[in-house]
Amino acid sequence: MIKLENITKIYKSGEVETLALSGINLEIKEGEFVAIMGPSGSGKSTLMHIIGCLDKATSGRYFLAGQDISSFSDDQLADIRKNKIGFIFQAFNLLPRVRVIEQVELPLVYAGIKLEERREKAINALKISAFPDNFWYHYPNQLSGGMQQRVAIARSLVNDPLIILADEPTGNLDTKTGEIVLDTFQRLNFNFRKTIVLVTHEEYVGKHAERIVLMRDGQIIDDFKVKNRLIINHDHSD
Repeated sequence: MIKLENITKIYKSGEVETLALSGINLEIKEGEFVAIMGPSGSGKSTLMHIIGCLDKATSGRYFLAGQDISSFSDDQLADIRKNKIGFIFQAFNLLPRVRVIEQVELPLVYAGIKLEERREKAINALKISAFPDNFWYHYPNQLSGGMQQRVAIARSLVNDPLIILADEPTGNLDTKTGEIVLDTFQRLNFNFRKTIVLVTHEEYVGKHAERIVLMRDGQIIDDFKVKNRLIINHDHSD
């Protein structure tokens, strides 16, 4: 699903050059749940931005679902972001005066999908993310943090993306609420075979993935299957 070959990213500020990523090689298969971990400044967010087509590498090649998108234009990358990638951030990025079901429909509004189809897809995405139906017409300020994050997850699913990218998705949540969100990711992965890439600096959060990619100083220093993986709900069959 994702293949990075010798990806380098250099940021320039006047005469100063900062090497953010140095020769990254990484493959993520369809249906994998991978956590990218590392301390602040390790390059994990830069890597996430490149995988999510929010930024371009300085050099190297990026294949998404077998297609080399390294030399795509900004417009082509915008299309990929819109149609093939679901984003979830630490800040839920919900609009305060928009009801839950309409928040989830927003990507489809931008894609020009008609109301009836939008509503059907939004309801399906809310069901997949286990969001209770008696809250579909509430506003964000009427929801807990965990519920707001599940709205954001549903919104990321509504286009049926190839990959879901989550950047510190539990960063603003307490442990119990964070577990609800992590359980949602595990269900998406187990039941719907969604490819999920999660960026976190918390080891506890990373252990909910099946694989951890460890970064330091712009390089991958380790890449391993999680032993004693934390499974929140052992009945992922619903």
